[in-house]
Amino acid sequence: MTKGVVCDVKKVIIRGTDLEVFPIGLGTNAVGGQKYYPDITDADGRAFLRTALTEGVDFWDTAFTYGPMRSETIIGEVLHAENARNNIVLASKAAHRFTDNGVEFDNSPDFLEQAVRESLDRLQTDWIDLFYIHFPDEDTPKYEAVGALQRLKEKGIIRAIGVSNFSPEQLAEANQDGYVDVVQDHYNLLHRGAEESLFPYIGEHNMSFVPYFPFASGILAGNYTLETTFAEGDTRLKKADFQDEKWRTNLEKVDQLRDIAATKDIDVAHLVLAWYLTRNEIDVVIPGAKRTTQVISNMKAAEVELEESEIIVIDGLFREQ
Repeated sequence: MTKGVVCDVKKVIIRGTDLEVFPIGLGTNAVGGQKYYPDITDADGRAFLRTALTEGVDFWDTAFTYGPMRSETIIGEVLHAENARNNIVLASKAAHRFTDNGVEFDNSPDFLEQAVRESLDRLQTDWIDLFYIHFPDEDTPKYEAVGALQRLKEKGIIRAIGVSNFSPEQLAEANQDGYVDVVQDHYNLLHRGAEESLFPYIGEHNMSFVPYFPFASGILAGNYTLETTFAEGDTRLKKADFQDEKWRTNLEKVDQLRDIAATKDIDVAHLVLAWYLTRNEIDVVIPGAKRTTQVISNMKAAEVELEESEIIVIDGLFREQ
């Protein structure tokens, strides 16, 4: 499952595509995401993006629902103002339809084609490098949904096709004609179910896997100790990883990561991202950022060299029982 002991700082090709990127990308759900991050302004979001441009972080991941729509809009404004569209590989996603009854998922070809064209307008671009179906719906045959994206790919409107949050069965159905290039799903050291459910198929079909929530809401970034408290109403308090014995066990494991990181004079976050890049199925990671300093810091993970023994120790420490 591992690809070696060195995380090369050179650019990589996202498997299944012709997209060449720096292996540390940028998740942009906090850009324009005041709904979930009320302390982050649009100006902050623009600062994250401009820092990424300056520092060479060239793979940006966004979605219709981030904001909603605001993340794509700000990205489009920044790239237009900086005349930098050709410098960035853009990934976006769609599936959410807002109705009088709330949010529904829609994978119908007509909806996806319209969603892509609306994303193009917000992003102020003629093409999107990687477009995902963000969530599966209950009714659309998945190969028909992907077929709609394939037609856009043949026209040069998108360059690669992805699916996100698909079950193994839905992924196989979506890839009936061999058109799926990239899979994005929940994966980190605390939640490794994708290794059994998705990685075998992804490897067999020469796809790339892009994990989201790589830091498990900050636990794996080394941000917390047993003394850390959260304000009433903080969404993290509802997550199992932050509850009682699970919380204590997670922090004990992270403390062991601190010991390894200290021997290499790096942060826990760098160590964790570097470990993900030793997985055969993972070519690029997309940590989010809420400060410009985080954008710069995350890049250091690409310089981390892990010994085989360190890879094995980390694997065993977080191996699901």
